[in-house]
Amino acid sequence: ATARLRADDAAERASAEAVADTRGAAARTVVALVNAERAKAGCRPLRTDTRLTSLAQSMSEDMARRGFFDHTDPDGRSPWDRAARHGVRNLGGENIARGHADAHAVVDAWMRSAGHRQNILNCDYRTLGVGVQRGAGGPWWTQDFGY
Repeated sequence: ATARLRADDAAERASAEAVADTRGAAARTVVALVNAERAKAGCRPLRTDTRLTSLAQSMSEDMARRGFFDHTDPDGRSPWDRAARHGVRNLGGENIARGHADAHAVVDAWMRSAGHRQNILNCDYRTLGVGVQRGAGGPWWTQDFGY
């Protein structure tokens, strides 16, 4: 039984690592696509920030888990409230999306939306965190921009 548990634990770890790798690849693609759009507009590229990435990922996971889709979570917390709880002091803006199959589709949708596009092309922003959570009704995407 011990060997089976270990094998199950290893399979579970491998599955979690595969999800993280897929999530990481999608996030890196979003950053690359966003930076390509920023370059066209004359903005400097955004650097990936680990705190913003953690904030964005937790938002995507929370939307998926609790079944909401809004910048204000069911507890009434705004993006800036959540940022403060994560120790992030430089949050500039947040983009969310749901149901877009991949990074190309979600960035294309954001670029066709005036408010989302404005965040992406805000040349004052310097950093970016991207979160994605797959699942029924999703995937849920979050971008958190920092100064």
